Amino acid sequence: MPVNRNTLIRFKTIDACLRNRYRKWKLEDLIEKVSDAMYEYEGMDKGISRRTVQADIQMMRSDKLGYFAPIIVVEKKYYTYEDPNYSITQIPLTDQDLTRMNEAVEVLRQFKGFSHFQQLNSVIQKLEAHVYAAKHHQGAVIDFEKNENLRGLSYLEVLYQAVVQQKALDMTYQSFRAQEASRFFFHVWWLKEFKNRWFAVGVKNGQSDILHLALDRMIEATLNDEVQYRSDKNHAPEEFYKNVIGVTVSPTLRAKKVKIWVSAEHAPYVETKPLHHSQKVLEQLRDGIIIEICVQHNFELKKEILGFGDGMKMLTPEHLRKRIQQRLSAGAKQYEDID
Repeated sequence: MPVNRNTLIRFKTIDACLRNRYRKWKLEDLIEKVSDAMYEYEGMDKGISRRTVQADIQMMRSDKLGYFAPIIVVEKKYYTYEDPNYSITQIPLTDQDLTRMNEAVEVLRQFKGFSHFQQLNSVIQKLEAHVYAAKHHQGAVIDFEKNENLRGLSYLEVLYQAVVQQKALDMTYQSFRAQEASRFFFHVWWLKEFKNRWFAVGVKNGQSDILHLALDRMIEATLNDEVQYRSDKNHAPEEFYKNVIGVTVSPTLRAKKVKIWVSAEHAPYVETKPLHHSQKVLEQLRDGIIIEICVQHNFELKKEILGFGDGMKMLTPEHLRKRIQQRLSAGAKQYEDID
């Protein structure tokens, strides 16, 4: 039985509520939570009806989707799971599911040796790990980094379709610095992930500056057939991010050399996982190494170096070294009043 995205959002919201044993849930409470979720993820401000939530609960209880959710009513008014460990997100795969996933893994595995499909390797590993764990009833072999509480991931599908179908988006967006949300037409050229955060990359209607819109700041995004899509033939992601760490790319700044001292403790990590593809080791010292990278001096570069604390020291250029020093000094002052 097909289930659309709105239904899944309602199911997951009800499931999250019933797994919260620290609160008693009346039907009205569930309706309110589901309505809030639909507004947050889909921009639906009409609210959800009592009948819809009741039907969702019955569907979750049934075997139509394989949930068999043990939802009970306590004291004739409070909804909860009879099994405190139950969740619809932990439903075991059926034999038919496993067969189909095995077939998918076998097909994808054939592409592992081709350079054009190197990016599929992580997808294949995830599928292999999940299928193996399900078949052998054991924990996952590989645990990939994830942030399940990250907002905005529900927009990935519509953003992907905007690129594939080459359609403009009717976007409502509020950046961290903006006091109010703004609405505009946006043309997505590609999707970018950096440190487990997703961005839609493209341009606003009538403008030429390339923007990175964070998915967790999107309020609404819908495909629009009336505005003609502005395609891009001048930029490729690999070339666009070639001279930067992160996603902050300046069309005017040139990549410049940066020399950094790395402590002996952190040197093996930085050598095996370079800060940037241009990284070179210039000197091997007793107390560490000196590396050089050639990048734009953007926000992410400074944040990366600051993240190593006393394990890194900016050597050149001088203006960037002073800025890093100022930030570290200001950070140290935050701890001066702590006993």
